Amino acid sequence: MPLRTAIPPRVLTVAGSDSGGGAGIQADLKTMLALGVHGMSVLTAVTAQNSLGVQGAWELPVDAVRAQYRSVVDDIGVQAVKTGMLASAALVETVAELLAGTDAPVVVDPVGVSKHGDALLAAEALDSVRSALLPVATVATPNLDEVTQLTGIRVTDESGMRRAAGQILGFGPRWVVIKGGHLPGEAVDLLTDGSAEHWLRAPRHDNRHTHGTGCTLASAIASGLALGMDVPTAVQGAKTYVTGAIEAGFPLGGGIGPVDHGWLTRPVG
Repeated sequence: MPLRTAIPPRVLTVAGSDSGGGAGIQADLKTMLALGVHGMSVLTAVTAQNSLGVQGAWELPVDAVRAQYRSVVDDIGVQAVKTGMLASAALVETVAELLAGTDAPVVVDPVGVSKHGDALLAAEALDSVRSALLPVATVATPNLDEVTQLTGIRVTDESGMRRAAGQILGFGPRWVVIKGGHLPGEAVDLLTDGSAEHWLRAPRHDNRHTHGTGCTLASAIASGLALGMDVPTAVQGAKTYVTGAIEAGFPLGGGIGPVDHGWLTRPVG
């Protein structure tokens, strides 16, 4: 096999670790590998986590997060950055400051709760997400629970998704993806910059093993941006990738299993 000489685009994830491997840093790096970019990581927190939930979480010191970020960005460089679990106001503000000084698109997944309902962001950090983190985002990707945390809006239909998008855009991101996967019917997401609207629809697969969908979508969008796609193209490609990963999700342990990040290359049958 010939040696590869071209350097792939580099994408940095700033997020927490999921010891079960379905979400967080682990899901991000698997997604990036599957989509043809070089994944790098800044670890913000460690969780004890499995298919049943989060049994514990420990955030890293601000200095450790800053040192990891500078180590990667100053030497290797990045073509896109994705953020996930940031845990505390201090970490949110530190990461926002670092991102503001980095010339690369940023995908912010404003992680607030886990798939099982476990809190992953301190309540007092929400103001910092609104005032510091979302303004540096190229794309923000809240799910409906996170929309409620950030805006107070409880979305029950597509018109509510449009209203929520306007509220999130008011905090400063260039684009927002309101993820409507918790609504009945088709799995629908709304991508908008306040003028153009893109409704992204996919069939709903009857599979409960969906751990890691949010991390995976945000990382797939960041990968597309690093590959030179515009935002709508990157988000549509990410939606297609995540839909396939959900369809191929598999059971692990006694609870909710992960999506299959390797479904594109998994043998059929």
